[in-house]
Amino acid sequence: MTTNNHPITPPPELVTDWCGQLARENDYGPTCVYDIAIQAARWGADQELEACCEWLRRQNLVTHCALIPSLRAARRPKPLSLKEQALEVVTGLEKRWDLQCDLTLLRRALEQLDD
Repeated sequence: MTTNNHPITPPPELVTDWCGQLARENDYGPTCVYDIAIQAARWGADQELEACCEWLRRQNLVTHCALIPSLRAARRPKPLSLKEQALEVVTGLEKRWDLQCDLTLLRRALEQLDD
């Protein structure tokens, strides 16, 4: 099978663009290949999600106006907020280090912040 025959394989031009972007950022080596693989997987998953949404529409299976947005939200959750990321770091530190009192104070402060 050639890469052009599969609907979730990014077109060569797009991969070339990603390579150029990483080259401009001076990111070479295994990390570059990993980043491109992640981009390709995301692109393919996005194509598949859109195809599923379109199929649902064509089959008249969209019985509620929020179905497609709910499906997209479930399959493409928003990234963690900075607060959520910081709380995850604190949780990891609490498990490894004997800094309970300092981390408890930090956790309480973070939990009080808005997202």
